[in-house]
Amino acid sequence: MKLPWLALLLAGNLADGGEPASPAVNAINAFGLDLLRKTSRPTSNFLISPHSIQSALAMAYAGADGVTRDEMARVLHFPQDEATLHRSFAELRKAFDDAAARSSKQAEAMKKYGETTTPLTLTVANRLYGQDGYDFRPVFLNVVKENYGAPFARMDFKKKSGGATKEINAWIEDATHQRIKNLIPAGALNDLTRLLLVNAIYFKAAWEDVFQEGLTDSRPFHVNGGKTESVPTMSKYSQLGYSRFNGFTAVNLPYYGGAFQFVILLPDSANGLAALEGKLTPAMLMKCVNMESREVLLRLPKFKMDPPVQPLSSPLQAMGMKSAFNNPPGSADFNRMALRRSDDYLRISEVFHKTFIDLDEKGTEAAAATAVVMLSEGIEEKPPKPIEVKVDRPFIFAIQHRPSGACLFIGHVSDPR
Repeated sequence: MKLPWLALLLAGNLADGGEPASPAVNAINAFGLDLLRKTSRPTSNFLISPHSIQSALAMAYAGADGVTRDEMARVLHFPQDEATLHRSFAELRKAFDDAAARSSKQAEAMKKYGETTTPLTLTVANRLYGQDGYDFRPVFLNVVKENYGAPFARMDFKKKSGGATKEINAWIEDATHQRIKNLIPAGALNDLTRLLLVNAIYFKAAWEDVFQEGLTDSRPFHVNGGKTESVPTMSKYSQLGYSRFNGFTAVNLPYYGGAFQFVILLPDSANGLAALEGKLTPAMLMKCVNMESREVLLRLPKFKMDPPVQPLSSPLQAMGMKSAFNNPPGSADFNRMALRRSDDYLRISEVFHKTFIDLDEKGTEAAAATAVVMLSEGIEEKPPKPIEVKVDRPFIFAIQHRPSGACLFIGHVSDPR
């Protein structure tokens, strides 16, 4: 499955290695849960990439100043030490690259034993598109290039905004293996556009222990927490991470290579999704990193999500990030990005986010993309029999990086059909 998007971060908790979670991971997970609660509805499927969104907004944050910077830091869970924040995003991106490289080497080595395995494919790409001739500060451009690997491309938004839209969308589509198309809507860019900060993520991984297709059959699922409908459901008996919490069960399914896992958070009651989302914390996500391995008989529905583009300006402002969008008028301050003048200053006009996920017997493909558009405005003994976990009701899921605890994607399934 391919997914574009952002990773979630958790503050003040310990990852599986016993080390404190990094500022990037803290921010990703905490913000992801905030946005999940702010924008999702229990009666519809939901998917975001907190890592993708945070990566794009962290680049914008590098140019923010004054009240705008303070509000962004509070809403996005960024620490006071900005240099450490940007460095932690760079380290997380490198960890993802290293995980993909190790998976590729592992798959190649297994060929000697006659085993063919699809290695992890994980691409995280950042890019800046700026108005040709606009005076962006070199320090800002260097920060995003060094920490986010984001090259700067000059565009002519004033005269060729339609062509710029087409070119940027083509880059996003290519970076996400054709899973994220037309992220930037027609007409979103115009002669006032000065900068786009874009993040794209593509993730494709095979299960460490695949589901046998012959065992997939139709089983009941409580659609939207209510009446049951028959849906294609996979079955697997395997050693999986398992834990019981107050009101819900957590199960981990590792992907090939071990660096990433699919986390299932299943409420005890069929209509318990909203209550679980309300009490879910970054600390709970971190506890899912390394749960005790148990023998589990898992029943998991197949599902696929391809939601429309999500504009995030309204929820971000509702969460407290107002001045970045020039609310109230004249308040946007990105002076560290480009010189702020009373008659010519930058503001965020919109944040576009798009995701995709496809989960089946072989593994998961997911993708996400986020674009920030800126305008000028002016330990226990194992039981003798396996634990059966039937995912037959709405549930929360995440794709989690085990070494750090960061969630690349998070969402919920209310109707897998």
